[in-house]
Amino acid sequence: MPVLPPFLDLAALPAAIAAAHARLHPYIRQTPFDESLALGERLQGTVHLKGEHLQHTGSFKARGALHKLLCLTPDARARGVVAASSGNHGAGVAWAARLLGVRALIYVPEQASPTKVAMIRRYGADVLHVGTDGLDTEVHAREVAEREGQCYVSPYNDLEVVCGQGAVGVEVAQQGGALDAVIVSVGGGGLIGGVAAALKVAMPSVRVIGALPANSPVMAESVAAGHIVERESFPTLSDGTAGGIEAGAITFPICQHLVDEWVLVDEEAIAAAMVRFIDEHHQLIEGSAGVALAALEARAARGGAAALGGERVGVVLCGANIAMPTLLRVLQEGG
Repeated sequence: MPVLPPFLDLAALPAAIAAAHARLHPYIRQTPFDESLALGERLQGTVHLKGEHLQHTGSFKARGALHKLLCLTPDARARGVVAASSGNHGAGVAWAARLLGVRALIYVPEQASPTKVAMIRRYGADVLHVGTDGLDTEVHAREVAEREGQCYVSPYNDLEVVCGQGAVGVEVAQQGGALDAVIVSVGGGGLIGGVAAALKVAMPSVRVIGALPANSPVMAESVAAGHIVERESFPTLSDGTAGGIEAGAITFPICQHLVDEWVLVDEEAIAAAMVRFIDEHHQLIEGSAGVALAALEARAARGGAAALGGERVGVVLCGANIAMPTLLRVLQEGG
């Protein structure tokens, strides 16, 4: 097992996540963790869906962003915050900043979804486009924050952000009973790291499964290599999980220690899973949530005729912010 960095205490992480959940409670929706009869019947198991696509801003990212801002000193809040995001984290920071009366500047990649950029601006943050890869944007935003003496709110490389995202796992443990497995989409690893840390205490035997688009599987390849790798990311419906991982990211050792399995899915499978969900559940999700559903389908397919074999599986639906042109393309190609 890889050696943990000295500042990261996994044994203390669940308590920190529980404290974050309590701190967030007055502001954050406890999203449903509903059983999907359609998925359970088709895949021969029990499937519960954690509806973070129904969270404020349409994404779980609101949790980590708000928790970080709640933990800032009054002086740090007064100086304002800087963030980098492909969309959902930026919207989460902008929403949290508006809630607490904090100025926010959000850097986004050049190819960021116009729908998500418009949402960030709607919450009152300033937006600037920099870089063609999420990692390029992160590096630039961090440099600006350090130069201006402002707090940089990382989308994943921050323990307070990870603890905020981990509140999803606290709720899953409270709402769903024992699970055999939970499937979480992975970009920088903040959501799956926090969820895994919370659930492994409540359910020691649960298998935590990371789902990634085959076009951008950076965390899975990094864990396999034993170090963070640099890899070109190709276009994917899962724009919320695309891009590189910052050097020294705290989420990397957390994923090394706590994620049990990795599943990569192609674009066709993501689109098909999204269409099936929209048809069966009559709700919208974005590509990053489609990745987790596609991984569920792929895992069931490996079971052959037995499919899930009666397992109880939780799936985190991490977001709903999909641009209309993308939605129309998914419905045309994935149906």
